[in-house]
Amino acid sequence: MKPLSIRFCAISSEADKLVEFLGLGLGFPCVAKPLNDDPEALTGGIFHAGESSIEVWPEGDQMPPGVMLQVVVEDADEVAEHARANGLTPKGPVQAHGEKIYYLLAPGGLAMTFQSKL
Repeated sequence: MKPLSIRFCAISSEADKLVEFLGLGLGFPCVAKPLNDDPEALTGGIFHAGESSIEVWPEGDQMPPGVMLQVVVEDADEVAEHARANGLTPKGPVQAHGEKIYYLLAPGGLAMTFQSKL
C-alpha cells in the first residue's frame, strides 16, 4: 500500500498569483489546464515533480479555498478497507478525472484524499 505519488493542491482566490510565483518566479514548468471541457472554465496550473505534482486551482462553487494532500495509490479500495479496519472513516468513493477517490480529514484539519486510476 505504498504511495505511488503525492499531489499538493492549493485552491485559492490567489491562484493566478501562485501559478505565476511557481512558474515565472521559480521557473517550474507549468501545464495550464481548464477545470472541465468548457473553454470559458477557470484555469489553474499543474507543476509536475517526477510522478508527483503541485496543483493550483482558483476557488469556485465546487472548490472552496484551502489546501489538500492527495496521495495516489495502486488500489484506493484496499487503502479504504485498511483505514476502516483501523478506525478511520474515509468518505467515498467518487469517480472523477479517471480516478476513484476517497476523502479524509487528517489530524490538524488537513484535507486529504487517496485515489487510484480507474
